[in-house]
Amino acid sequence: MRLCVVLCPSSGGFGPDTRQLSGSCPARWLMLLALRLLFLVPAGEPVGRSESNFPKAMDNVTVRQGENAVLRCSIDSGVTRVAWLNRSSILYAGKDKWSLDPRVVIVTNSKTEYSIQIVGVDVYDEGPYTCSVQTHNHPRTSRVYIIVQVPPKIVNISSSVSVNEGSNVTLMCLAIGRPEPTVTWRHLSPPVRDFVEDEYFEITGITKEQAGDYECSAYNEVSSADVRKVAVTVNYPPYIPDTRNVGAAVGQKGILQCEAAAVPSPEFEWYKEDQRLRNGLNGIQIKKTGDRSMLTFFNVSEEDYGNYTCVAMNKLGTSNTSVLLFVSEPTSSTQIQEEKTSTVLANWKGPGAVLDGNNRASGGMTASRWLLVILFVHFLFKF
Repeated sequence: MRLCVVLCPSSGGFGPDTRQLSGSCPARWLMLLALRLLFLVPAGEPVGRSESNFPKAMDNVTVRQGENAVLRCSIDSGVTRVAWLNRSSILYAGKDKWSLDPRVVIVTNSKTEYSIQIVGVDVYDEGPYTCSVQTHNHPRTSRVYIIVQVPPKIVNISSSVSVNEGSNVTLMCLAIGRPEPTVTWRHLSPPVRDFVEDEYFEITGITKEQAGDYECSAYNEVSSADVRKVAVTVNYPPYIPDTRNVGAAVGQKGILQCEAAAVPSPEFEWYKEDQRLRNGLNGIQIKKTGDRSMLTFFNVSEEDYGNYTCVAMNKLGTSNTSVLLFVSEPTSSTQIQEEKTSTVLANWKGPGAVLDGNNRASGGMTASRWLLVILFVHFLFKF
């Protein structure tokens, strides 16, 4: 007595059923057992070489994730039984569906073609599929391989980071896809620079010029690249470029300026000699705008002249510079009057008037001639 182990349908689906054989197993289960034994035959290798070359499966199928894959198998009229299998699982046997996957459907079942379709292919569908037939009591198989392509996707990337100048920084960008995507980094701050292709990008002894946005791109042949950005902030102590000395006359307004580059933004203090200056005291104003501080004298006095020290500071350090407020000669009253006269004459003549070297209007009638004309017209109307 022998035992036959097959997959038998039950109320819950397919499960093993062990039966004693007094004669034979039901025909359907014998066919299933025969189909499974076909896997002992090398894929695509006919049992009898004198037989026809059927079945003929298509070449490898390459499909993008989410698309449909159709598996076609060419057969002939001598085929008595036919099935599609995935590894050791039967998908379809003739017109009967064995797969529990609703995405697997039969599309063609004729005397010349036996084809199935997998709807919405995913990564786990990749692998070998076998078309198996029975012809004149000789089983034959032919194999096709599904290759699933997956667009690149960045699944893990470093968060934006703030570091001190001189530190070492490692940026990470991990991506998935089929084929395996290529990952590149580039620095977006001008000038834009490309770096070596790698999931990890290391910066040794970072400088303030290397601060800014870094872009990670993951790409393969399936679709356009997936792109993400990481902001890198570099903290550094204040740096004060050259400042400009300022001249002002007694009684006039004078403004001293001090600008510093720093991250975080700096705070400022002003000193004259060893005395710190306070906003609003002695007629001065101290105002901070961004990375610039302005010390304003609204009415310069003799005591205000001299050397001033600007100190810029943040948590990483300090920097200072000297600015001189010096005596500037006031504009004389004669020069002021000549400038006013020139302006009046230019306005009188209109926008086309031109002043000569003696500040006289030219390019038409002079001022004296215009005065004579006006007096003459006035005289005519009077009489």
